[in-house]
Amino acid sequence: MAASWSSGTTDEIGPDEDSGGGPAGCSTDPRGRAGADTIPGAPDGSELLAALLDGMDAALCAFDAAGTVTHWNREAERVLGWSADEAVGRSGFAGWAVRRADADEVRARLMSAMDAPGRQVHEFALLRKDGGRVLVRTQSAGVRGADGKPAGVYCAFSEVHAQIDLERAIALSEALLEDASWGVVLVDVDLRPTVVNAHASRALGGSRTSLLGRPLGELVVQGVEELEAALHHVLAEGAPSAPAELWVTLRTAEGERRRCWRSGFLRLASPLTEEPVPLGVGWLFQDITAAKLAEQEADRLRFRTSQLHRAARTACECEDPMEAATTLLDFALAGFADHVLVDLVAGERLVRTAATPFDAPGPCLLVAGGSVPARYASGHPALQSVERTGTVRTSAGAGEAGAAAWATERRWPRDAAHALCAVLRSRGRTLGVLTFLRAANRAAFERTDAAYAETVAARVAGAVDLAQVTRATGNT
Repeated sequence: MAASWSSGTTDEIGPDEDSGGGPAGCSTDPRGRAGADTIPGAPDGSELLAALLDGMDAALCAFDAAGTVTHWNREAERVLGWSADEAVGRSGFAGWAVRRADADEVRARLMSAMDAPGRQVHEFALLRKDGGRVLVRTQSAGVRGADGKPAGVYCAFSEVHAQIDLERAIALSEALLEDASWGVVLVDVDLRPTVVNAHASRALGGSRTSLLGRPLGELVVQGVEELEAALHHVLAEGAPSAPAELWVTLRTAEGERRRCWRSGFLRLASPLTEEPVPLGVGWLFQDITAAKLAEQEADRLRFRTSQLHRAARTACECEDPMEAATTLLDFALAGFADHVLVDLVAGERLVRTAATPFDAPGPCLLVAGGSVPARYASGHPALQSVERTGTVRTSAGAGEAGAAAWATERRWPRDAAHALCAVLRSRGRTLGVLTFLRAANRAAFERTDAAYAETVAARVAGAVDLAQVTRATGNT
């Protein structure tokens, strides 16, 4: 802490104006500044300085060249318990604010600042009025008189634990905003970033300066509504009791990226006002996309394994092998697709043998009246699957009207937008093809979906093969 001293008048501040309340030769009267003495009703310079000293958050005292206490503010009284009336006019701290055994050393270290350049920092054990001891950290600096000679010392001090707490808070904030292993973003009340640490800038796909002041909607393509809603809630109600997991899609130079962030929020309020004034929100987040995707995949695999187990137990109770095949498909459809089609090889063509309803959700049923030819054009995904003896994935282009035309052209339900065709093979023969279809409101089929479809196709192929063998045996 620094105080400003200037030469001029000999008015000094103390408990009263005649007590010699300032270092010798030091003016504390701001009326020497231009125009101050011409303002009607302006406060006296000593009154103004006394108010400034008493309003400080740090304890402050001053000594003249002889070591006599000349100033003592209210924070000093709060820390040590000694009032200004009791402190001003005493010679140093000996016998009242410092033990007599330590008085000479403390006095020498404090008064040495009068002849040294800059500030000096020391730690002392001072005595409170109630007899207790308190460790303080001091910053002291010399005061020069009008003639440029040393005229005294001023000393600002605070309890060491309070100073250490402050230093820890500053060190923590600097560490968070520099090299923390999670993202830290401070946003103002308009929800615009004001400070971004290095981790957050990498996660958001910009430099630490280019991200400042920009609306979050420019950085986040999808999920910005949920993020802004969380920030508004923190500003209005305070920090939530638990972290939140937010899925967002980011706009980056490489394209769009979907990420999951585990986020915590803190409301920031000014400590300098009686009523909390919101300064914004501190947003801390960690990217957990890989963990969430692995968790989702594990849940999906567990569910599908359970469905296959239930399907096998149910299918084995079916007398008709084709009924067993459709039963397997009913279980496989749950959570996987909206429609399924079964096309079997008949000579040089494919014939529709079983399917779910085109116009509404329903079970997979055998085609009434027997199989009908599947009028697929050349290059159809089902034909490609048969020719390649493998799995084919495809999706419609953007736009609802385009997707409907795409599905109609391929002889699929109009709401189909994503397709996966898996070949049916048994005993080294191609028996047909399974076609799973999803609507536009669902994601396209992925590699893991293809593996599941192939497992289902293998079981269905076994049932179809048994049905064909049973039919051939019956005919003979």
